[in-house]
Amino acid sequence: DQTDLVFKNVTSKYRSVVEDIAQRHEKGQPVLVGTTSVENSEIISDMLKKRRIPHDVLNAKQHEREAHVVAMAGRKGAVTVATNMAGRGTDIMLGGNAEFLAVEEMRRRGFDAVEDPEAYEAAWPEILAASQDAVAQEHDEVVNLGGLYVLGTERHESRRIDNQLRGRSGRQGDPGESRFYLSMQDDLMRMFATGAAERIMNSSLYPDDMPLEAKIVSNSIQSAQSQVEARNSEIRKNVLKYDDVMSKQREAVYATRFEILSGEDIEDKVEAWLDTVLEAFVGAHATSPNQSDWNLEGLFTELKTLYPVSITAEDIIEEAGGLNRVTSEMLLAELSSDIHLQYQQREEQIGAEQMRALERRVVLSVLDRKWREHLYEMDYLKEGIGLRVMAQRDPVVEYRNEGYAMFQAMDEAIKEESVRYLFNIEIKKPEEEAASVTVGGAPATAANIAAKLAGAATSTTAGSVGGVGAGVGAGAGAGAGASRSGSGSGSGDGGASGGAYAASAAGRPAAPRSAAGSAATAGSGADGEVRSRAGLTVRGLEPPKASANLTYSSSAQDGSGATQSR
Repeated sequence: DQTDLVFKNVTSKYRSVVEDIAQRHEKGQPVLVGTTSVENSEIISDMLKKRRIPHDVLNAKQHEREAHVVAMAGRKGAVTVATNMAGRGTDIMLGGNAEFLAVEEMRRRGFDAVEDPEAYEAAWPEILAASQDAVAQEHDEVVNLGGLYVLGTERHESRRIDNQLRGRSGRQGDPGESRFYLSMQDDLMRMFATGAAERIMNSSLYPDDMPLEAKIVSNSIQSAQSQVEARNSEIRKNVLKYDDVMSKQREAVYATRFEILSGEDIEDKVEAWLDTVLEAFVGAHATSPNQSDWNLEGLFTELKTLYPVSITAEDIIEEAGGLNRVTSEMLLAELSSDIHLQYQQREEQIGAEQMRALERRVVLSVLDRKWREHLYEMDYLKEGIGLRVMAQRDPVVEYRNEGYAMFQAMDEAIKEESVRYLFNIEIKKPEEEAASVTVGGAPATAANIAAKLAGAATSTTAGSVGGVGAGVGAGAGAGAGASRSGSGSGSGDGGASGGAYAASAAGRPAAPRSAAGSAATAGSGADGEVRSRAGLTVRGLEPPKASANLTYSSSAQDGSGATQSR
């Protein structure tokens, strides 16, 4: 290992590098030139072409030829220009690789292992033996010339990479030589150069093409590399601290997701979420010790958007004997009983098996979407958390605390939105799909039409239906009929009515009562229909993917929180 040579500028350094390569190549010594980037390797390659020195370039652009170039880099007179990552994990054998030479000779003689394998196998031992003899002879010649010469054009930030480059020579007892060429314009020297070396090189009396070769320079370079490695180590440790926060959150989310994808029953989990969501609603409107400060009207207004409430605030007050005798615990108990009763009725409407499938689909879809949004929000938080230092606060502690609060908010949002979907999402059973008809160019179920026309005055003739109607969501609906042989009109409650279809000579069967009470889609799911394994068709729900990639590579640019797929 020779002492480093430091030049005044990059131009002088490259000229000296090419001159050294030319001298080594002329006497037949193999040369391996190490560079820090593809750009630098191409600069040296262009300079070698001008000197008409044959060489191979080994960088990211020649990955297909990498194994062949490295195998031949130890041959007599070979010149190889490589980046620090090229050719990793391969020994450069002095004299070349006998097997590679044998394969090339077989190809040159026209042998093909695919078309004529018998002839190929018959000729292989002889040609391989000849190649081994030639390589052994050339190996001795290269050893006498000094072995492989490794020339580094720049020091890396990590001394470990420099040592790896130097270690390419002198392998397995073979001789070798290495040297690094540096300049004061190199990145490492510009950041950490010593003042003494810089003053000497910048002197007008110091020639450009004269290298500085001194032990003090090598020591200063080693000190600079140690500083860079220490800085990078601190950066990695800091990144790990932030990643520990996300790692714990990721484990919690993926555990729930794996449970759902494994097909386990999450009925108990969803039942517990009903109480959790109610506690949040009651806590926001009725926690004050003074009942007159409660906002019962606002509470029940919001609850009606969550599920079909069957009791009123007046019912609870009357049962307790006055508002002043109602407690938050009593209010929560009454609402809990009501929401569980409504959930049981919902399950009876669509069936237990279909309800379990709907629970898994809804929770998984909401969980995936909320987790993606949370990742973007955590990324935004991390980008600006470093400014907390100005307020004498530890950014890692602040990130951990605010990240936990954001995760709790995400968890509450998942529970609330899942419960809202399970109560309000529109579903259709297979038999209802088969009975669906088209009214005015838009699809409608027979159950919806029956609900809207119940009680309407209609008249029919044989083989015809007396009127047409339009269906609306849960709440109220109206229908109008126009007979072909007469006229009539009527209205009915679209959410409550579920009786048999109006009399028809065609004898269409009555629609089930349960379908008439289906509610309009709630939440923010994508439009369209998704069919579950249980046979349900679900409107307004984004289909979850079992193999969905929940990581991301960049954050949203508009700050809207919208998810982006990469």
